Amino acid sequence: MNPNIESLHSYPFQKLAKLKEGITPPAELNPIFLSIGEPKHAPPKFALETLKNNLAFLSNYPVTSGTPELRETAARWCEKRYRLNESQVSVDQVLSVNGTREALFSIAQAVIDHGKTTEKPVVISPNPFYQIYEGAALLANAEPYYLNCDRDNHFLPDLNSVPDDIWERCQLFYFCNPGNPTGSVAPLDYLQQLIKLSEKHDFIIASDECYSEIYFDEPPVGILEACNTLGNTEFKRCIVFQSLSKRSNLPGLRSGFVVGDKQLISSYLKYRTYHGCAMPVPSQLASIDAWNDERHVEANRKAYKEKFDKVIPILKQAFDVIKPDAAFFLWLPVPIDEETFTRELFAKQNVTVLPGSYLARDSKGQNPGKNFVRIALVAELDECIEAANRLVEFAQEHL
Repeated sequence: MNPNIESLHSYPFQKLAKLKEGITPPAELNPIFLSIGEPKHAPPKFALETLKNNLAFLSNYPVTSGTPELRETAARWCEKRYRLNESQVSVDQVLSVNGTREALFSIAQAVIDHGKTTEKPVVISPNPFYQIYEGAALLANAEPYYLNCDRDNHFLPDLNSVPDDIWERCQLFYFCNPGNPTGSVAPLDYLQQLIKLSEKHDFIIASDECYSEIYFDEPPVGILEACNTLGNTEFKRCIVFQSLSKRSNLPGLRSGFVVGDKQLISSYLKYRTYHGCAMPVPSQLASIDAWNDERHVEANRKAYKEKFDKVIPILKQAFDVIKPDAAFFLWLPVPIDEETFTRELFAKQNVTVLPGSYLARDSKGQNPGKNFVRIALVAELDECIEAANRLVEFAQEHL
């Protein structure tokens, strides 16, 4: 076995299951699960119909890159969403992927170059973070470097804190915008600074924008848009990861795409032809329909906004809660150890949340997930409101 597998941490939900072992919550309270970011809103019916009506295509091998029609759809969507010029994104700058989780992992395997430096390559990520970033770095035999995100820096990685020797060894920078789990959104000038740093130190930006379509007011700026403002119209050193999982409530479709630097995409496609993870044709056809429709996305945003509007005033009775910039998570500060909080909340109220430390690592003398829990507002509105009331009751009675 690859010895680097031994360096992987247990996945957060494995840790959570172990934490809850042996606890029997109150049977009279229905269980409420707010730990996993799995959308529970209904997916668009028309996409499901397209999927069902094209099952005969399962007799065909799919093309690794995705059909020209799907790639064209994704290219046009990017131009509209990120305020780009017409025909600025070409089909050969887009690849379909079987879920962005797989793509976010495999991009590190494709781009890390051990011949580029005599020292170990560095992969930078925010801290807390989506654990795939770390696993991808470790299995590419690179060194993860964590940038702590807290209230003082608006939960954005402090680019000015990175030493020059780390920048020089950095080959890949994972950035999540809006952030998981914090819901922070980077402003344009921040993204511009990151792009300039990538040009100066020659590293690749992997911009995870899977939550970009769940926002409250203005859509978050994306890395392609920021590139464009700097005259980097070909998106050099930048690659974006998009998904239908959160935008369209289709996590089981495993449908996303990557877009960006043409040279990167070309090499990544070559890698993926060996990697063997092409999206089935029926899924691609359903994806085309989903990307071409914004009405269901607007309804999705409205539903999440209503949840935050209802839940946050309730939680403020007992917690110092701040509304995120975007996405569907609450990064909730708790007054006791986050594991104890999670375990006791489950034991007393049959509500499951995720300890923040499971999404972060010790770095520079601290774990930025300590004394936080992540709450995914994915359940229906009434259930989210009930969960908020139970959280407040738990805090008032036991904290």
